[in-house]
Amino acid sequence: MAPTRLPHSTSELLRGQVGDALDLETRHGNGDLMRVLDILGIAGPFKVLNPWELEDQEGRHLIHAGGYAAMPFGEAYPPLLDFVREYLVNNHQLGLPQQSLSEWRGALAANLVALLTSVAPSHADSHAYFGNSGAEAIEAALKMARATRPKAEQFINFEHAYHGKTHGALALTPNEEYQAPFRPLAPDVRTLPYGDIDALENVLQRGADRICAIVIEPIQGEGGVILPPAGYLRQVGELARKHGVLVIADEIQTGLGRTGPWFASVAAGMDPDIITLAKPLGGGIVPVSATIARRSIYKALLPGLASKRHSTTFGGGSFAMAVALKSLELLVNEGLPERSATSGRYGLDRLTAMAKRFPGLVDSVRGAGMLFAVSLKPVVGFKVPGVSEEDVQTLAAALFLRELHQGGVHGCYSTNASRTARLTPPLNQPQETLVEMFDRVEAVMAKNPTPLAMLKKLPLPRMLKLARVALG
Repeated sequence: MAPTRLPHSTSELLRGQVGDALDLETRHGNGDLMRVLDILGIAGPFKVLNPWELEDQEGRHLIHAGGYAAMPFGEAYPPLLDFVREYLVNNHQLGLPQQSLSEWRGALAANLVALLTSVAPSHADSHAYFGNSGAEAIEAALKMARATRPKAEQFINFEHAYHGKTHGALALTPNEEYQAPFRPLAPDVRTLPYGDIDALENVLQRGADRICAIVIEPIQGEGGVILPPAGYLRQVGELARKHGVLVIADEIQTGLGRTGPWFASVAAGMDPDIITLAKPLGGGIVPVSATIARRSIYKALLPGLASKRHSTTFGGGSFAMAVALKSLELLVNEGLPERSATSGRYGLDRLTAMAKRFPGLVDSVRGAGMLFAVSLKPVVGFKVPGVSEEDVQTLAAALFLRELHQGGVHGCYSTNASRTARLTPPLNQPQETLVEMFDRVEAVMAKNPTPLAMLKKLPLPRMLKLARVALG
């Protein structure tokens, strides 16, 4: 039997000799998505110049504001890389300690609970369950809630929420494009207007015994950085406690300093029963998530000899735990939540001024810490035959991301707000780089005072390719 020869080697990749990345991705990966990004001219791949700056294949310099809030330190942050090297040389514990003790896992759980307890003392006896993604953290939270309230089968979520795309998390993400092909979904979910405390109170008064938990983002990130009215989160928590309903705070995007405080829900006066974390915990290097729950809730899912009834092969792996521990240390030691709040105020002031200056392009701007959103006016105000309304509305954000790229800023799309682009810079982005980034954003807007101006700059061949993809 002839020895197997793989078509590509790691040494070739490290030397940059693999060939056409677009061809590889379209042949064996999510080809349609890569084609759309390539048509827009924003597909990369990108070269990392330093943690906060990139370079595309044409040599264009870009300030990094992408990463979907998962890059708290930017790319390849030297203090984190130094620790990784040290860990790989000196660690001698099991890589995947599924049925053995792990100091790394135990230390991370202890540090996370201590951090939470410092602002929410009722969590002093809480426990942490580790997974690999935000969606996994939500799935664990749902099971904890059901185990605690087994006779209550319905969850409450909110319009424009985003909690992930695995089956349980998808049920909590009210987006027709994502949900329609997979119905019926589970668990049973009731969707309410975000920010409407009267709507929530009415539902709880009529049948709180049927409601297992309220699942809420303290700020809706993928929904376009939507902030609730002042006092709303505190009121949600008070109503839930009054009616004996659990509260799950999805802090996957907002937690650990991205929006300023360690936990946006707690800072707003809420005392959640379960908190989910992910994105920044991995430091931009590893996938890792945490579901933190009060002891009684955690034990309802994982009691005694039944403590194996929810598990994951890779969750709690030593390398992921070690990187998460170091990420948490860096966030604390470098004071990044406070820095995020200060930089965020500057950034929102800049965007607010731009919205006033360019009303033909910008519909609204929002921000919380280093989480920014720019909602745009629609490119066309009518229905396009054969193309979904969602895709038509998405065009404005797609064109804006293209123009940002051309102007030297790497941003990100909002997966649950079609006309909104977001900027999620590293929390430690130097002030001079932050100022330059917003200067570039303003220059892009000055060159494109309307969405139609952006559309006219898309070359006709690319426009036709994009139309073909949209029409299937």
